Amino acid sequence: MKVLFMGTPEIAATALEALLKDGFEVVGCVSQPDRPKGRGMVLTPPPVKVLAEAHGIPVFQPDTLKDGAFLPVLEALLPDVIAVVAYGKILPEYVLSFPKYGCVNLHVSLLPKYRGAAPMQRAVMNGERETGVTTMKMDVGLDTGDILFVEKFPIGEEDTFETVHDTSARIGGALLSKTLRALEEGTVTPTPQDHSLATYADKITKEECAIDFSLPAHTLHARIRGLSPIPLSFTHLPNGKLLKVVSASLTEGHGKCGEIIRSERDGFVVACGEGALLIRTVVPEGKGKMSAADLVRGRGVAVGDILA
Repeated sequence: MKVLFMGTPEIAATALEALLKDGFEVVGCVSQPDRPKGRGMVLTPPPVKVLAEAHGIPVFQPDTLKDGAFLPVLEALLPDVIAVVAYGKILPEYVLSFPKYGCVNLHVSLLPKYRGAAPMQRAVMNGERETGVTTMKMDVGLDTGDILFVEKFPIGEEDTFETVHDTSARIGGALLSKTLRALEEGTVTPTPQDHSLATYADKITKEECAIDFSLPAHTLHARIRGLSPIPLSFTHLPNGKLLKVVSASLTEGHGKCGEIIRSERDGFVVACGEGALLIRTVVPEGKGKMSAADLVRGRGVAVGDILA
C-alpha cells in the first residue's frame, strides 16, 4: 500500500513515525509551508517535514490545493491512500477522490463530538472525563466522514492539554496504522456518524484565556488545564502586569473573587465564585516559568492582592 501522508505539527509527526515503524511505504509527505518562529522569527520547518526528510521521503509544501494545483503530484506518486493528521488545509474533492482507498483522517476526539480545530483543549476545558481518537473516511464536510475505528481513554482530574495531546499522539499513531491495514485487507466497515450528536471545537480565542475569578473554582481549574502549556490562561496583577497561569489545584477558601487569601508552600490561594484555586506555577510578564511560591517570596504578589 502506497501512502501519501498529509500533516504538519508534532502530533502528525508521531503518527507518521508509527506508519514508518510499521513498514508502510510512504511515497510522499505534504505539510504546511515553513513559518517564522520565536523572537528572532527564524523560518522553521514543521515537524512532519523534519521527520520526512530524515527518512528521505519527498516533501511537498503547496500554498494551495485549489483548482487542481496538486493534481500533478498525485498523478506522479499514485498513492493508494492519503493519511491526514492535523494538516491544516481543507482537501478539495479531486484530492479526496483520487486514491483507491480514499483519504483517512485521524481526529483527536470521539466523533461526532468535538469536530473542528481544538478538540483536545475543549474536552479538557469542558471538564470531560473521557476522550479518544477516531479514524474516519474523509468527505467534503468538516470532520463528518464515516467512522472507521475509535479508541477511548480517560481524562484525569490533573490532566492538561499537554498530557491529553501526548496520549492522543501515542494511541492515534497505532490506530492510524491499524486502520490502513484494515482498509487494505478489507476488514473494516465504515459507520456513518450520528450528526444530531455533533458538537464543535472552535479555535481558542484570547478572550477565553482570561481568568474570571467570579466563576466556580472547578470551572476555572478545567479551563487552566485545557489551556496549558499553550496558550495559557492569564490574569493581571494589581500593578496591571500580565500573569499567566500554568498550573493550579482545587482547594478551599473564601474571600472576594480574585483575592489572594493565603500563601502556602506550593503557591498562593485565590478566592473564586465558588471555592478557591491554589495557583502553583506561573509565568509573570517578561519572565520565564516559575513556581507561584517563588513569586510570593520575591514579593511579586502578596496576601490581600486582587487579581483581575
